[in-house]
Amino acid sequence: MDELGARAAAFVARHPRHARLRRVGTSRAGHPLLLLSVGHGSRHVLVVAGPHANEPVGGATALRLAERAVADPRLTDGADATWNLLLCADPDGLRRNEGWLTGPYTLGRYARNFFRPGFLEQPEWLPDGPDRATLPETRTLLALQEELRPFLQCSLHGVDVGGGFVELTHDLPGLAQRISHIAARLAVPRELGAYDTLYWPDLGPAVYRIPPPRRGDFTAAITEAAVDSTWCHPRRYGTVTAVVEAPMWGVAAVADGSPPADRDAVLRTVSSTLRHDTRRLHRVLARLRPHLATVPEAAHLLAPVDDYLLVCPRLADAWDPDTDDGTGRSLPPMHTSHLVALRLAGRRLSLRTAGLLHQLVTRTGGDPAGVLPELDRIVDEGCADYRDGCAAQWIPVGRQVEYQTRVVLAAFELAGRRPGAGSRAGGPGRETEAAVPMHRD
Repeated sequence: MDELGARAAAFVARHPRHARLRRVGTSRAGHPLLLLSVGHGSRHVLVVAGPHANEPVGGATALRLAERAVADPRLTDGADATWNLLLCADPDGLRRNEGWLTGPYTLGRYARNFFRPGFLEQPEWLPDGPDRATLPETRTLLALQEELRPFLQCSLHGVDVGGGFVELTHDLPGLAQRISHIAARLAVPRELGAYDTLYWPDLGPAVYRIPPPRRGDFTAAITEAAVDSTWCHPRRYGTVTAVVEAPMWGVAAVADGSPPADRDAVLRTVSSTLRHDTRRLHRVLARLRPHLATVPEAAHLLAPVDDYLLVCPRLADAWDPDTDDGTGRSLPPMHTSHLVALRLAGRRLSLRTAGLLHQLVTRTGGDPAGVLPELDRIVDEGCADYRDGCAAQWIPVGRQVEYQTRVVLAAFELAGRRPGAGSRAGGPGRETEAAVPMHRD
């Protein structure tokens, strides 16, 4: 986190005529929220890095975008554009991931040092609407949107294991073709059936349209993204929001669009595995919880654990072809990539929960509940499934950054062609469509 700020300050020192760095807010723990701006145009781009604490690639992408904007005047003066790059929307959470950020980059090290706050502590969520946003990070982001009224907002996310894809509030014709070319050049798999877009419209391969939310209970909000978010807040200004996902470990099979040999058999296995792991994790938590009263910051680690254990049974039921999950909704048509994505997602939930519980155990100073061997087994099994069963391979950070950078630049070019792009509130770019849901992964 400190390195991001230092590199941004050094960048401004090298380019004082083109770049500015300012503190636009303060996190809950007192860390600065820094905005790096490049260019002096009247049309604004807002890039939000680090909205999820365990997805650090966006900070490096923001710095690379700044370098590109300075080097290529077509991105600033030629487009009458200013690039506004929020270096990290959740610096507190990012600091809690520092146990794996310096490497070595192995699945086991990542899982045992993973952190992501609970549902209600993630800055892009607006579960009670923008007027009732309580997190200072969220209020800062809303204020930036109000100030800048960007024609394009890019939220930079990272898939831990899987492939790259984009979610859009508005169609950008031609983006899917651009992504196909970028992904092929950089050997990054495209995720053609991302689990969190299972019921969303496709705008092209690995590009999805974010639909209006379906209101429901708290569990539905987590599993179906059925709440308002900062993605939709600037729609009143005609803003296009693009959520750009870049994978850390790539899995080639997420790009397999072939029909599955036996869809239902795979779904039964995925659901059964998730239920089995969830029962194991519930037992571990029940044994561990009485020992956590004196553990520093235990509440921060328990909040996401409780969220994951709440949604796991619901997802297992939703994916099981033999179970009525109570929604009255049937599974959509699926190809192989969908099934691979669900397998990855089930393991992801188990690994995240086990990793957070592992950290809680180590913070007790020992293993008072005798659960560490079971947690290590869950982590090792999940990592082996990723590595050996799914052929997950680490994508070098530089390649992750370049992929995300090129996708953002493609979205910039295409969004800039839309009628009314960059107009002020009340102008021809203004839209009043329904609120859109927040991303789950």
